[in-house]
Amino acid sequence: MDFRPGEEQAAAAALAARVFRDLSTPERLAAAGTGSDAELWKALCDCGLVAAVEDTGLLGLVLVLEEQGRTTAQVPYAATCAYGVLPLAAHGTPEQRRRLLPALGTGEAVATGAFPDRGRVTAAPGGRLTGSVPWVPWLRDATHVLVPDADRVLWLVRTDEPGAEAEPVETTAPWSAGRLTLSGAAAERLGAGPDAYAAVLAAARTAFAGLQAGVCAGSLARAVEHATTREQFGRPLAAKQGVLLRAADAHMDTEAIRVTAYEAAWRIDEGLPADEHALTAAWWASEAGKRVVHAGQHLHGGAGADLEHPVHRHFLWGRQLDAYLGCGGELLAELGDLLARPEDDPGRAAAAGGARTPGQVQPRRSAHERR
Repeated sequence: MDFRPGEEQAAAAALAARVFRDLSTPERLAAAGTGSDAELWKALCDCGLVAAVEDTGLLGLVLVLEEQGRTTAQVPYAATCAYGVLPLAAHGTPEQRRRLLPALGTGEAVATGAFPDRGRVTAAPGGRLTGSVPWVPWLRDATHVLVPDADRVLWLVRTDEPGAEAEPVETTAPWSAGRLTLSGAAAERLGAGPDAYAAVLAAARTAFAGLQAGVCAGSLARAVEHATTREQFGRPLAAKQGVLLRAADAHMDTEAIRVTAYEAAWRIDEGLPADEHALTAAWWASEAGKRVVHAGQHLHGGAGADLEHPVHRHFLWGRQLDAYLGCGGELLAELGDLLARPEDDPGRAAAAGGARTPGQVQPRRSAHERR
């Protein structure tokens, strides 16, 4: 294993850190309310951080999403890259890549995904989709939605297509979510069969785990700052053993989320089997992430109960990511079912909720090959 970022990946993460630090301030987040920050999204696209994901791969995306999570920046970066840029780069036809990737890179198009598959959408001959998905992240901002049908075939649907309707839904975190209803909406197929679904689900779980690593790191950083500057009975809170132990546990949980997300991303980029690794990263992000954001809010004492305090936003995002990735018990059941099957079992991928079986993973193509 080699988690050291390449030159392009490190540069993308450093640039993202500066952009998010400068533009995703508590004041701007409060002004955005439950919507997305259009100015910040434009800045990310203008400096090439969306288009660069084609070249930096999933590990590069995880590194940038960590920086987004630290500030809980309200932009559809994770959804657009995990359900748009990376799937198109890996599974799109040359025509689809020429037509859609430049638009996603400039922000003219925004993508999201109706994942994971719950068998709610069916496809008629000719690619007409019918069904509904209770909520899809960033649907209110999206121009395209990646939708798996009941057979786990992937379809790309335009949100302005006749027969496609998006109804606003408020979730725990302000992700501009919506309920997707399809009534014979026309769609174009992406990839060949359920293998593409398996690849997208594993990569998306890993990407959102990276986002959770950043959310937890930001929550913990705020808690540490509070505990070292707030005094009680003439001593800083950080001098109390109970506070130190709680913060130490949160730090170890955050590092576990980070390293499992890095490993899953690296393996997927390298074309190595990553079934268990993607599920493991998702489980850590869900289960440990919940503990960390609770600790971050608790260590703020009474201030943590203030809904306007910045740490509360980390709490909301951490709980939303816990629900979105799949509650810890659900993911653990998937992982256990997967591990109980022989590696050559054809049903192994289905046991992982669509994670790839060994031999199905394709290494990331170079930019030259994709073009």
